[in-house]
Amino acid sequence: MKKLIKYVLKHRFTYIFAILCLFIGTIADNIRPQLIKDIVDEVIEGGKPDLLPRLLISIAAIGLLRTFTQYFKEFLFDITGVKVGNEVRFDLFKHIQKLSLNYFDKANTGELLARLKNDIDSLAFGGVGFIIMLAIEILLHTGIVIYCMFGLSPKLAIFPLCVLPFGVALAIVLEKKLDTVYDNLSEENAEMNTVAQEDIAGVRTVKAFSRENYELEKFRRHNKKYYELSMKLSKVLVRYEPLFDLITRILPIGAILIGGRMVISGDISLGTLTAFVAYCDMLVWPMECIGWVSNEIASAFASYKKIKKVANEVPMIEAPADPVVLPEVKGSVEFDNVTFTLDNKDILKDISFSLPAGKTLGIMGATGSGKTSILTLLFRFYDANKGTVKLDGVDVKDLSLTQLRQSIAQVSQDVFLFSDTISENVRFGKHEGVSDEVVRKCLEMAQATEFVDNLSEKEETVIGERGVGLSGGQKQRISIARALAKNAPILVLDDSTSALDTETELEIQGVLNSLTDTTKIIIGHRISAVRKADEIIVLKDGAIAERGTHEELLALRGLYYETYCAQYGEVA
Repeated sequence: MKKLIKYVLKHRFTYIFAILCLFIGTIADNIRPQLIKDIVDEVIEGGKPDLLPRLLISIAAIGLLRTFTQYFKEFLFDITGVKVGNEVRFDLFKHIQKLSLNYFDKANTGELLARLKNDIDSLAFGGVGFIIMLAIEILLHTGIVIYCMFGLSPKLAIFPLCVLPFGVALAIVLEKKLDTVYDNLSEENAEMNTVAQEDIAGVRTVKAFSRENYELEKFRRHNKKYYELSMKLSKVLVRYEPLFDLITRILPIGAILIGGRMVISGDISLGTLTAFVAYCDMLVWPMECIGWVSNEIASAFASYKKIKKVANEVPMIEAPADPVVLPEVKGSVEFDNVTFTLDNKDILKDISFSLPAGKTLGIMGATGSGKTSILTLLFRFYDANKGTVKLDGVDVKDLSLTQLRQSIAQVSQDVFLFSDTISENVRFGKHEGVSDEVVRKCLEMAQATEFVDNLSEKEETVIGERGVGLSGGQKQRISIARALAKNAPILVLDDSTSALDTETELEIQGVLNSLTDTTKIIIGHRISAVRKADEIIVLKDGAIAERGTHEELLALRGLYYETYCAQYGEVA
């Protein structure tokens, strides 16, 4: 993801034109008190009423010019801020997509959503949009006003110059205090989003375990902390805003008192004092805004730090700079003395097997024995600490991640369906070239057409988030159809029929067995899922404890045999 300055420079011409409009409008605004001075000195006191029409027309023209420049500079800064925010959001989401699984194992969804939405909105508004325009205008406006004041009366201009630093000092103190508060507020917002998101996504589990009160109390704690931080923010603002207000009231009153004596003594004219008081009033606006602007800039800066923290994350798994490109993936898989350690814990130990293209490998083992970790290494979500994983004889580290992962279709034990139509979920793995006829055929092969045809819109029925409203078996069948539609040379099934009845499982296994040109890796707890595999490996504590065909493993009378007896209730 690019640095923020590069996004700004991309729109530099728009910013330059907007700043030009801002400059012209500010200059025009500062000419008005000079015209008022001429009206008082020349028309009222000098007795030259013929000058009045020209001066009034000039004031009206300046007002019209100010209106146009005000419109263009606000419009341009607003739309450019939105554009930059849109580009940053897209690039951040693109960067998040590239991050490795180890990052998502530790990051929470609520935090990422807060970065993508709330923090980027704050950055677009306060860092590169309206607020930064206001900050530029305040600096330019204040500088020109002070210059004009010195032009009218250097002696009288000393007074506002002495008062102004107090406002600047208050703004700096306020910004520092707000920076810490906004940092904590942003963190708590992410935490609260996570709690709410998890609770809503898992509402069925919450209700099934009757844990509504527990979840309510958990959300209440985060909501209370968010409230306390918001109150702390309000207290900071309430404490400092009256001081800004006091300074803005002192300026015109002090100018009238000091300037009045100078008019009486003949040092300045009445028109000069009138113009000077007008300039003092023009300093009131920046002083009133400076607290709010500091507040928003502090918020944008805190958000930017959060965004940058995510943007600085480096993927643990990266594609090689010059990858090997296989002209055709046949689907042979080889693990050669593979050892995998994660968080100082041995997950796999010296795993070796060779799976020729078109053959089937069955993997069994107790929960936590490392079955799914084999797939994790094959997809290259993680890299092995020792040994090599090969696809068609090539180390997966030398292949492009795109070709590697496009060559494998997976049906995972944790089925994830998107909030879209059934047909779009089936097409997800390989959207191009998957016609309605192919979708229908894959649903038939997955034994899903019976329940799909009973839905209101059949294949075009929109299913809820994560497939809510469908049973576990129905979700598994759509997931199997999705893998079949991908038509990849390697098919991976990770306990993919655990929610199906025996009859449906047998029918699907018959379909899978007919895919003779597809390399299949089947992970299962049921003997029925793997018994027809060309080779079965049984894992225990991350190592291969037994291997062979169904008949060979039964003859060993070991772990596989014990599982068979437990499931079938008989001695083989």
